[in-house]
Amino acid sequence: MTTWIRVARYHLVDPIAYLVGPWAILAFVFLVNLVITAVQGGPNPTKALAVVFLYFFAIGILSISRSLPFGLALGVSRRSYYTGTVLLVAGLAAVDGLALTLLQVAERATGGWGLSLHFFQVSFILAGPWDLTWLTSSVGLVLLFLYGQWFAIVRRRWNAFGTVAFIIGQVAVIRVGIVLATPTHGRTSVGSFLATLTPARLTGVLAAIAALLIIGGLAIVRRVTV
Repeated sequence: MTTWIRVARYHLVDPIAYLVGPWAILAFVFLVNLVITAVQGGPNPTKALAVVFLYFFAIGILSISRSLPFGLALGVSRRSYYTGTVLLVAGLAAVDGLALTLLQVAERATGGWGLSLHFFQVSFILAGPWDLTWLTSSVGLVLLFLYGQWFAIVRRRWNAFGTVAFIIGQVAVIRVGIVLATPTHGRTSVGSFLATLTPARLTGVLAAIAALLIIGGLAIVRRVTV
C-alpha cells in the first residue's frame, strides 16, 4: 500500500497532467460550444464532452511511455507502478465524474445555460439519473485511461509490429461484432442484447471491460522493457 501511495505522489508531482489539464481543455471546449450555441440561437446537443475522455486516453499512454522508465529508476516494480497508477486514476475519475454530474445537474436546471446547450448531457449515455451519470462517467474515464495504457504497453513490449497487430485485432473484433449484431435470418443473441441495452447495462459492460484490461495489464506489464 505504501508503494502504491508513493506511485500516486510521483504522478502528482506534475499536477498539470492529472489535475489541471482535463479541466482546462474541457473549459475551453465548453466556452467554444457556448459561443457557437449563442450565435446559432438554437438547441445544440453537442458530443464535445468526449474531449475529457480522450484526454484520459492520452495520459494513459503517457503514464507508460513517458513516466514508467523514471518510476522504475526510483526502485518501484512494474506491477506496483501499474497498480498505484490505476488506483490514482480510479480516484481521480470518481472525483471528476462527480464534477461532471454536478455540472450536468446545473445545465438541466438552467435550461442548457439559458441557451439550450446540452454539453454535459449526452444522449442515451449520460442522460439518466445523477447517480448513474456519476457511475458511467467514472467508469468511462477509467476505461479510456486503461485503454491508453494498453497501447503504450503493447508498443513497449512488442514494438511497432505488435502495435499494428493490436490495432488490426481490434478492427477484426469490431467487424465481427457488427456482423453478429446485424439481423439476417432472425436476430442473433448479440443483436438481441444490443437491442435491450440500457445506460445501466452499458455501464456494466464498460466496467467488465475495464476489469479485464486491469487483469490483462497486470499480466503483461511485468515484461515491459524500458
